[in-house]
Amino acid sequence: MSTAVGKLVVSRDMFITLEGVEGSGKSTQAELLKEFLQKQGLKVTLTREPGWGALGRLIRRLLLEEKELELHPLAELYLFCADRTQHVRDFVLPKLKEGGIVICDRFTDSTIAYQGYGRRLELDLVERVAREAALGLKPKLTILLNIPVKVGLSRLEKREGKTKMDEEPLEFHERVRQGYIFIAQKEPKRVKVVNATRDIYEIQQEIRNIVLSHISK
Repeated sequence: MSTAVGKLVVSRDMFITLEGVEGSGKSTQAELLKEFLQKQGLKVTLTREPGWGALGRLIRRLLLEEKELELHPLAELYLFCADRTQHVRDFVLPKLKEGGIVICDRFTDSTIAYQGYGRRLELDLVERVAREAALGLKPKLTILLNIPVKVGLSRLEKREGKTKMDEEPLEFHERVRQGYIFIAQKEPKRVKVVNATRDIYEIQQEIRNIVLSHISK
């Protein structure tokens, strides 16, 4: 099913994800993108991982806020994936079936980058578990906001309520960023890399151009 927007024919059931290291600005860009697409007359839902629903909020607290709780990397992996399975089944898939565009702040690529590359878990295991947890759902388009780790972390100094992930050592975040780059190199048609060191609205304009070029196909 599709609908015309100006001279564009826009797919109405599209799953878009935004990814990036801490401080990359993806949450801000996701919100701006949602507002833009809604102004075009499209039905758009913005969500995030982890943290949707009652279970998601509990898992998010365990993963990111309980700083005294030291989780084994495998336990962390399975908690993130448990959140994803419930989120996909109970929220994302129903929204897509309604004929809307769903924008998700983090998805499977985060698991691969953070738990696979950052935590150095066996990559084949992480990819398999992450794929199964997504119940077969894969983004049609992923925007990777690429930014030097030190720049991203410096932005966090102004943020209140740092998470456990924010406070990981520099080397961890460098591995995560490298993981994202590997993912983008492996899937260049799906993953579009955007320079996130620029002005917020300059970044947003590039994201809009990328998204419109995909949803009009």
